[in-house]
Order: sequence, then C-alpha cells, then structure tokens
Amino acid sequence: MSTTQGHHIDVTQGTEHVRVEIDGKLIAESSRPLLLAETGYPVRYYFPPEDVRTELLAPSDTHTVCPFKGTASYWSLPGGPEDVTWAYPEPHDQVAPIKDHFCFYAVEQD
Repeated sequence: MSTTQGHHIDVTQGTEHVRVEIDGKLIAESSRPLLLAETGYPVRYYFPPEDVRTELLAPSDTHTVCPFKGTASYWSLPGGPEDVTWAYPEPHDQVAPIKDHFCFYAVEQD
C-alpha cells in the first residue's frame, strides 16, 4: 500500500478468472491477477508474465512515467493495435509486487 498527499495505491492478490482477447486472439488468461486500486482510476488487473502470450507481443517505443509506480514499458500486437499492454520492469518499492506483470486496457472477467 502506498499513500501520498491524498493519493492511494493498494495492490492485492486476486482470484477472479480474467482474460484478454484482442482481434479474436486470446492474449492473456489468469486466475491469479494482481489487483491495483489507485485513487482516481478503475481497478486494474496485472497479469503474471506466465499467463500472457508474450510471443504474440512486440515491444513498442512507448514509455510513460507515473510518479507513484515508476516507468512503464509498452507492447503492441504486430500488424494490429499498438500499445495494448504495459508493465513496470522496475516499479517503485511501494508497488513492487507488480514488477513485470502485464496490464491491459480491456479485461473480461468471468
């Protein structure tokens, strides 16, 4: 858990079955996502790398900086949508559990 000047982040272990399909392809599926709740944002699911079909993804040149989580790296689907997922290779200590976990914009929950 991290709290800074009214901003709060909480990372918990989820047990929901969640999946990501893009253009009809299953990209990720997990029953053990991390749930990241952050002030002002919807809860985000962070998938363990073993539950993501990384062979379908290509690193992008996009990087963003969050003052609370660190620098995110992005991946795209070759020949498809760009920047479909991101991860924090070196997250700040307060959110260390999300290291190398993948987060997607659109997640389906069973």
